[in-house]
Amino acid sequence: MESFMREAASVNVAASLRELRESRGISMRTLATKSGLSANALSMIERGKTSPSVSTLYKLADALGVSITAFFSVENEKKQVVFLKSDERMHMSFTRGVFEGLGGAQFSGRVEPFMLTLESGAASGPSTIVHSGHEFVFCLRGKLEYQVDRQFFHLEAGDSLLFASKLKHKWKNTGNTVTTALVIISGFEEGEQPHAMHWKNGGSEGDG
Repeated sequence: MESFMREAASVNVAASLRELRESRGISMRTLATKSGLSANALSMIERGKTSPSVSTLYKLADALGVSITAFFSVENEKKQVVFLKSDERMHMSFTRGVFEGLGGAQFSGRVEPFMLTLESGAASGPSTIVHSGHEFVFCLRGKLEYQVDRQFFHLEAGDSLLFASKLKHKWKNTGNTVTTALVIISGFEEGEQPHAMHWKNGGSEGDG
């Protein structure tokens, strides 16, 4: 995982967050209120002093009205065909993991595939996740625990999971080795951002 993290063309989340916030004329205090984060926590992220969890990134994306891919992708014209070589993927580092976009940000259809590479113990965060559409998860290596509503699913290499994304969910690498999983979100309404979480129905930072 360490070598992978070094090799990844990782995007500066701090700079991306600041640019997205300032381009929308949103003050740090306002964004903190809208996202449910403390002003201090937001300041630490923007200054690159701390790495946000996945659930925190989802909260920020929702508060800014963008897809989470906005933190690591440039605005491109949507295409009906998107071909990416393995070394052309955009990578974004988060707490104990790497998020890789697989072309959804450039695709004109309603599907967003991405890859998660997770260190042992890496998790989506304390908050549950809720969004539109359907979510498909395929575990490529390692172990991955998914909680969907009140059910727990333990995925190993070759296992898959498919569920309605309106159900509260969260995930965690429960194994002792690196986990890699392919996640595909589809079926969301046209014009919606599939990664922009609807936190009114989800948990808040600090929930167990």
